[in-house]
Amino acid sequence: MVFNQQQFKTAFQEVGEQLSLHRDFPGIAQPQGICLHTFEILPSTNQMLWELIDQGAVEGTVVMAAQQTAGRGQWGRQWQSGQGGLYLSMALSPNLQASNSAQLTLCSAWGIAKALRVYSIPVCLKWPNDLLLLQRKLGGILTETRVQQGQITKAVVGVGINWCNGVPESGINLQSFCEQQLSSAVISLEMLTAIVLSGLLWGYQRWLKEGMERLLPSYLELLDSQGCHVIVDGKPGIVTGVTPTGELRVSLKSLNSTEAASEICLKPGTISLGYRW
Repeated sequence: MVFNQQQFKTAFQEVGEQLSLHRDFPGIAQPQGICLHTFEILPSTNQMLWELIDQGAVEGTVVMAAQQTAGRGQWGRQWQSGQGGLYLSMALSPNLQASNSAQLTLCSAWGIAKALRVYSIPVCLKWPNDLLLLQRKLGGILTETRVQQGQITKAVVGVGINWCNGVPESGINLQSFCEQQLSSAVISLEMLTAIVLSGLLWGYQRWLKEGMERLLPSYLELLDSQGCHVIVDGKPGIVTGVTPTGELRVSLKSLNSTEAASEICLKPGTISLGYRW
């Protein structure tokens, strides 16, 4: 991997200072240093990080690879992880009720999107774990956890971002987007890594400080899925939001004109939302 650690460290410091001035991150300490392990090729950065955790790695440890051979996404799908993308995983110790595990993905996605938007990249969110740019998939998040007595004691948040790798028709390449935006400050993989890790940490810290209830309105401002038309059990519905526990809120239209619409909440993994480009 041609990855300049010193350039990354400098960028990480500069990004932290920049985000500390932003209105979405008031009163939150600037992220401290992280322990970054880089690899040329791995089956999965999540898998490698779990191995390091078993060996004593602590919160803030990050594994990054230039290429993954067995990267995973939502629904157990393979995440295409060719050369040129950003693939990393961070260890967290949230001490969170297992029933609220989706909050880790929500706050991570929110923090990363907000950080990228500070650098003039208008990222939106697609429930439950996708980052969108111009309504195409820019990246995704896969959160894995370990539970003891109903509490999540350790978590690994995996992130994949399309930088200069090839993408399918539904995807978008960030480097190409940035080259068209003459004012963009994201000029290298090192800078992108600094922004993504800082955003993830800022989102996690704000969630720890304020909880999902207070973070949710800001998350919903970025939710591209709101207003999407869906079909649930044969009934048409419209996405109206997300609950604090990470469930998708859907208003179902009654097939009987005399009945009022009803609202249901769907857990992640029970419905797949398409792209609107």
